[in-house]
Amino acid sequence: MIKGQVISGEFGRIVARQKAGQSMEIGELLISDSPDGKILMQVYDLVYGSQISQQNLELIAGMKLEENADLDFFDPNLRNYMLAMLKSLLTINNKNASVSKSLPNFFSEIRELKEEDLSFLSKPKNPLLVGNLRSGSKILEVPIYLDGEKIFSHHILIAGTTGRGKSVLVSNLLWNVMGKNYCGILVLDPHNEYYGTTKFGLKDHPDKENLVYYTSRNAPIGTNTLRINLETIKPHHFDGVVDFSDAQRQCLNLYYKEYGNKWIESIILEKTLSIKDAFKSDTLAVVKRRMLYILDLDFSNNQLFCNGIFQLNAGHATISDICRHLEEGKLVIVDTSNFSGSVELLIGSLTANEVFNKYKNYKMHGTLDSKPVVSIVLEEAPRVLGKEILEAGPNIFSTIAREGRKFKVGLTAITQLPSLIPREILANINTKIILGIEMKPERQAIIDSAAQDLSNDDRTIASLDVGEALITSNFAKFVTPVSIPNFEKIAKDTVKVKQEVVEFSELN
Repeated sequence: MIKGQVISGEFGRIVARQKAGQSMEIGELLISDSPDGKILMQVYDLVYGSQISQQNLELIAGMKLEENADLDFFDPNLRNYMLAMLKSLLTINNKNASVSKSLPNFFSEIRELKEEDLSFLSKPKNPLLVGNLRSGSKILEVPIYLDGEKIFSHHILIAGTTGRGKSVLVSNLLWNVMGKNYCGILVLDPHNEYYGTTKFGLKDHPDKENLVYYTSRNAPIGTNTLRINLETIKPHHFDGVVDFSDAQRQCLNLYYKEYGNKWIESIILEKTLSIKDAFKSDTLAVVKRRMLYILDLDFSNNQLFCNGIFQLNAGHATISDICRHLEEGKLVIVDTSNFSGSVELLIGSLTANEVFNKYKNYKMHGTLDSKPVVSIVLEEAPRVLGKEILEAGPNIFSTIAREGRKFKVGLTAITQLPSLIPREILANINTKIILGIEMKPERQAIIDSAAQDLSNDDRTIASLDVGEALITSNFAKFVTPVSIPNFEKIAKDTVKVKQEVVEFSELN
């Protein structure tokens, strides 16, 4: 179906006149056929065009409004029309596609995209379904896959305003990656929404033996009660988690140097240090008070009591067990809904440090290639990757963002405020899945750090509806508009198909 015709423009800004009776939408994908191949283009802006002067248009409108005049003689189909601004995405030759480097011919017709135009899209080695291709508001029966191993090791940013579908997208990604041995994923779940304790969730996956769940609440049968031994915590685990002053950090490090794994208990008990007057006495009092609060400890009659997940005599192997599960390519969900943000991030810091150090060691000894990728899912990522946080110094999460891909450790960072994350780190995140973002500074932060050119996509991003997204990635052929499927429907369909296969095999 012919939608319009190229009439002017320049590279990156092609102007097309819309055919009467047709409509074009922002984000719509269109094709221009030429002898050299098909050019895939996308609408990024729409404006009115007219052969009638603005003064006369205003006069005509006034006559129609005020006098109900019949002005059909102006021939609106020829004189008044819509103009679309398009950008070239790809030049397609059979099953090959490359970045466009030429303009479509003058007056070349622009038609609707057909599924056969997309034969160049193929499943990667480790296909991870993200959604269906979208052309404007039209959803095509064309699944969009990314290489899961590559995108998880090179980091993912999921950005969007609250309510635009970030959690649904994450649920889909986790569902689709579970059971694949190329990737282990740690999810710090501050809302306890992914496992499905009281609703359909990841616990209902056909390959649920690859799911590991930790909670501080009453753990369901087959899951784990979260307990972490105090002796597994080191001073650097608080980097990016708690805003200690320089003097307070010095206090932590001196106690660790002197008392080793008993350093936290020694701070609470106010044991003496061999180095005198290293810091003021009130510094120790502040550190002690903050440790008691963060770790949910009590101190009475010169004794230390543990109330929460941090224990004196239990949980020695918890962090090691989580890391082992990740190395086995499993999905590990830690329910952090019962904790403060500091406790959640401390758990993440403990695990991330151990995984990262182990994987660095594997690379040093030449055994890294046999290990699966590990990705750490972080809600509200600016809490550890924000500019203000990093001014106090690096932390394990910023280190992974900068260096992790060399060691097959990545981040899946979720945020509604990408502008809070330094541009350097945003640029290191090679795959960005962008949902609707209302605030222009947040859109601009994404545009400035994208793997592909988004300079004309400000309106496109602003116009994204719930469940609509753009994917920009080093591992995608073009900036790809997608529709995020309903998680529960897709997941239940998967379960149904699996059950039918099992029943069929049992019959035969």
